[in-house]
Amino acid sequence: MPVQTTARPEGIHLGITPTCWTNDDFPLIGNDIPMEQCLSEIALAGFEGCSIGHTFTTDVDALIAAMHLRGLSVSEPWVSTYFTVPDGSGRTARELLKVLEFLKRFNEGDPPVRTSVIGVAEFGGSAHLQALSLRCNKPEFTDEQWADLCEGLDKLGEITASQGFTLAYHPHMGTGVQTEQDVDRLMRHTDPRHVGLLLDTGHLTWAGADLTGVIERHRDRIAHVHLKNVRSDVHADRTLADGSFREYIEAGIFTVPGDSDGGVDFDAVLKALRPGESYRGWLVVEAEQDPHAGHPPLHHAQTARAYLARALG
Repeated sequence: MPVQTTARPEGIHLGITPTCWTNDDFPLIGNDIPMEQCLSEIALAGFEGCSIGHTFTTDVDALIAAMHLRGLSVSEPWVSTYFTVPDGSGRTARELLKVLEFLKRFNEGDPPVRTSVIGVAEFGGSAHLQALSLRCNKPEFTDEQWADLCEGLDKLGEITASQGFTLAYHPHMGTGVQTEQDVDRLMRHTDPRHVGLLLDTGHLTWAGADLTGVIERHRDRIAHVHLKNVRSDVHADRTLADGSFREYIEAGIFTVPGDSDGGVDFDAVLKALRPGESYRGWLVVEAEQDPHAGHPPLHHAQTARAYLARALG
């Protein structure tokens, strides 16, 4: 049955990513679940929107119709950046232009919530899609690569801002911007007018970050939030010590807020974030999982939505 909706802080929108149904990093995980089922269950669980999954139609008019039918908006589109590798800037710019064109058309369709944030992460040299140990294959950027990344993000963010959108950087396991210290460096060397932070509680927790510390230091830069939980037993599993990102995903490293298996203290996160006061924007549930292992995606979506109803009501 649908989750009961309650009043929430002003300026807060609740979303969920399709990765609970189909995995965008490893497309064969959940690839049999159609877009229509994913969107219908997102709406049934009581969410207002989602990001764009790889199984979604590329026909913009058809996508607008499917999402509007269910009262859904796009929480954030995605652009992978490649500023730290040769010839990566041009590819990155082309992808951004495609996303900006999509957003122009989508927002002209008068969605319930206008999309305003674009998520990005640097995947130059990333190990997260490879069959490599995350523990010892994290890219370590040179000072020159850091300079290229920060300069590239500033330029990308300036273009994005000129079109009325905010660029939000997403730290990610297996990439060169993974740890709390990496986030601090990126924020220190990018222009706050053009580069915001996409706070992902799961990736930062996995990397050993102090979430409340990150929030306090970068409060003015947080432009978007992913609420992702980390299963404590999987995180501590010594048999996965040399595991790849895919092996951790298949073992169930991520889950949703409200799941008793998770170790992230979301009450503390939300208290530090102060939704409706210091932070206004999307709170997006995310949990890359195998949809055919354990509970079905709708169960996880409803679990997360019930938690948010309690926490924000």
